[in-house]
Amino acid sequence: MRDVLDSILKWYEAGETFGLGTVVNTFRSAPRQPGAAMAVSAEGEVVGSVSGGCVEGAVYEAAQQVMESGESVLEKYGVSDDDAFSVGLTCGGIIHIFVEQVNAQTFPELAEVAASIEQHEPVAVATVTAGPGAVGARRVIWPDRTSGSLGAQRLDDAVDDDARGMLAQGLTGERHYGPKGERRLDDLTVFVQSFAPPPRMLVFGAIDFAAAVARVGKFLGYYVTVCDARGVFATPKRFPEADEVVVKWPHQYLEETEVDGRTVICVLTHDPKFDVPLLQVALRTDAGYIGAMGSRRTHDDRLRRLREVGMTEEELGRLRSPIGLDVGARTPEETAVSIAAELIQTRWGGTGKPLMETKGRIHGTQ
Repeated sequence: MRDVLDSILKWYEAGETFGLGTVVNTFRSAPRQPGAAMAVSAEGEVVGSVSGGCVEGAVYEAAQQVMESGESVLEKYGVSDDDAFSVGLTCGGIIHIFVEQVNAQTFPELAEVAASIEQHEPVAVATVTAGPGAVGARRVIWPDRTSGSLGAQRLDDAVDDDARGMLAQGLTGERHYGPKGERRLDDLTVFVQSFAPPPRMLVFGAIDFAAAVARVGKFLGYYVTVCDARGVFATPKRFPEADEVVVKWPHQYLEETEVDGRTVICVLTHDPKFDVPLLQVALRTDAGYIGAMGSRRTHDDRLRRLREVGMTEEELGRLRSPIGLDVGARTPEETAVSIAAELIQTRWGGTGKPLMETKGRIHGTQ
């Protein structure tokens, strides 16, 4: 919806009703990802795209019907459908599109959602797209508040929990529930669309371990930056998974870049001339995770040097060093997995023990 937001907000603020088609699921080679949207005004104006041209005609007709009837529909197009060729989806993919009527009555929070997106405030929109219950029911979830209901308090609670977890990773997609909010596949389908910039992962040190950490960071949904002062090592070719590669002294770059509570900082240089000034800056930011690589001897020496430059014990207490969980990692890839495990544990509060040795809820609260 982000791509069409400016246009539909004008229709919305003018008191108009329009049809909105949103990709909620895809399979194989479908051309657009979940969240892609196409809107049709009452006058027949079209903005956005759900398939790059394959099924726009069919969605246009569905949007007009929905505007007239007021009843939301879930349309499925693909090579497995009898009418796949007629709608032009010959690329081998399958696409599910939820088409709904939107106006001030059906979506009273739209202006507030748009304002949150404009202000880079995380917000998620959860909509019932299939199953028993109120198809089209909507709930808007912010980190600190909610609006609307999907029909039952326990379902709302379960969706709130999942939506906030998805917001933390910037993920959009379907989730499935039972009538009381149970996680299961055979009942209610809820599409959760997240509007949040992905959290940042700042990887300092252009070494082989950094390449592996960048890969796992992308897998977890982070926007990954690799930074090193040595231009001969810090190149996009060496770090193809990174979103950006920066050649600059690490502490100078960190002083100039935006850091928030979702930001992850991984210091992999294990060289005092880089580590000490960098960690002086890092440990005084709002970053949610700050880890540094090195042996225990390196760690002890690093703490000594940081104390010498005036770092307090409270500040040093934020440092996770040696970085990662103890899983016996040896290779760069295994080390990246241990770091990823610690990131997940830090976010959700897991014990780090085998699940077979724990009791109670598997998915705990943050």
